[in-house]
Amino acid sequence: MREFSLPALYEVPSDGNLTDLIRRNAAQHPDVAVMSRKVAGVWTDVSAVQFLAEVRSAAKGLIAAGVEPGDRVALMSRTRYEWVLLDFAIWSAGAVTVPVYETSSPEQVQWILGDSGAVAVLVESDTHAAAVASVRDRLPGLRHVWQIEKGAVDTLRAEGEGVSEETVDLRSAAARADDPATIVYTSGTTGRPKGCVLTHRSFFAECGNVVERLKPLFRTGECSVLLFLPAAHVFGRLVEVASVMAPIKLGCVPDIKNLTDELAAFRPTLILGVPRVFEKVYNAARAKAQADGKGKIFDKAADTAIAYSRALGTPQGPSLGLKFRHKAFDRLVYGKLRAVLGGRGEHAISGGAPLGERLGHFYRGIGFTVLEGYGLTESCAATAFNPWDRQKIGTVGQPLPGSVVRIADDGEVLLHGEHLFSGYWNNEAATAEALADGWFHTGDIGTLDEDGYLAITGRKKEIIVTAGGKNVAPAVIEDRIRGHALVAECMVVGDGRPFVGALVTLDEEFLGRWAEEHGKPAGSTALSLRDDPELLAEVQRAVDDGNAAVSKAESVRKFRVLGAQFTEEAGHITPSLKLKRNVVAKDFADEVESIYRS
Repeated sequence: MREFSLPALYEVPSDGNLTDLIRRNAAQHPDVAVMSRKVAGVWTDVSAVQFLAEVRSAAKGLIAAGVEPGDRVALMSRTRYEWVLLDFAIWSAGAVTVPVYETSSPEQVQWILGDSGAVAVLVESDTHAAAVASVRDRLPGLRHVWQIEKGAVDTLRAEGEGVSEETVDLRSAAARADDPATIVYTSGTTGRPKGCVLTHRSFFAECGNVVERLKPLFRTGECSVLLFLPAAHVFGRLVEVASVMAPIKLGCVPDIKNLTDELAAFRPTLILGVPRVFEKVYNAARAKAQADGKGKIFDKAADTAIAYSRALGTPQGPSLGLKFRHKAFDRLVYGKLRAVLGGRGEHAISGGAPLGERLGHFYRGIGFTVLEGYGLTESCAATAFNPWDRQKIGTVGQPLPGSVVRIADDGEVLLHGEHLFSGYWNNEAATAEALADGWFHTGDIGTLDEDGYLAITGRKKEIIVTAGGKNVAPAVIEDRIRGHALVAECMVVGDGRPFVGALVTLDEEFLGRWAEEHGKPAGSTALSLRDDPELLAEVQRAVDDGNAAVSKAESVRKFRVLGAQFTEEAGHITPSLKLKRNVVAKDFADEVESIYRS
């Protein structure tokens, strides 16, 4: 099948903006808990009326500080209650939110704030404030910096006391449906990050149709979701806005080190995560079982869960014997695993990278169905997802209702719909290329089956997506590492992996000199020196320099020095010296595996 669409389930308002949602919630569900935050270590509910009041109070402070309609205000913080509060406050002041990853380097901060023309930035910590301060002399348009951990919300509340309710009403109504709500910077294959302009219409179309299609997962007053993804990521914003739209209770976790404890305390009915989270839960459970001498039982339980899930997709269904084993393991193993995930939920939504068919069947088999989806920043997160009642494991589901997925002649996935971005900020050329002929060209390769379920089979572009869902543009860091005299070529790896790694080749001309200066045997080669501690330390310095230009999540954690070169003759590079990544990955597959083996 070459094209598939589903009718819209949600009608985007002809006008208005996302602040309409919090006013509607306060009017229709005044006492319903729409948020929950930690107070003295205890989850404490925030009603719809209370949340609206806190948002408007912060918005008054922004207005008093001189933030005008359409101004860009940056937000650099971990995922926490204040992120959501300030996001809606920025919109309520008539402004546009510019998220900045809290792991961003000063160079990235300078580019995003400068390119977007941000007039103010709200940071979380001293570290974030220092990053902004280090580049502030290059940001003449930046007028205000507020810090959350130093009372930013209280400061805004105090500064806005003189602003009237009528002024906030006017500002909240300033933005129209087709005006920008946010500019989210996403890495391209080369060059600087591009700012994706997502309108209020984009979020209405996206979140409205997601909530309607997954309605049993978004029951007001019953359901809840714990957000532990980066709020700066478009997937995190989907969780935020969809929760408010439903509305269901939303809690935020800034640090996932104690995620299992938070899940047990919050007990969400729905989890939205990336494959790495579900992999960690599985691996941790298996490791614990092995440590307790129950590894064989766990493995049998896992095999049974997978077999049971696979059988659910057959006409005859699970056999009696399989049903009996499944019921036994549900008491022994599966119930404990569901408890680790909070104990109340039966569904999760996963995106950012492929989950893997085996893991998908495992989770469905234990009674916790993980629905895979697919999307990009340009599509305001999910542009396809598996419906709760008709999942096809191994696919990323059907198109978002009200949108169209088309497969081009070369296999590229093309998109059309109201949820798409309106263009790249200050980049008409890139916008024209991406939205050619009225379709968004994703750069991904895929197929559609007879029921309109999409499977992603590869990428035209070189963006690496780690198992944690982080998009990494390899060119930025590769160029920096390659700038070291000892390095000939560098290829970043990590697609679907837990972290970013790199393959490094050595410059043969410089290697001889380096070897002589460091007292290495005459005639030393890359092969003979690839594990030499002094050489590895020198390459590490090159890697550290590259890492300085990117966020922690994009940085190279491990590398492997190769004993050979990338050559045109072997098909590793083109005549113009561009890497053929697929060929290198295939020829050096064992070297790549060695990076992730330990």
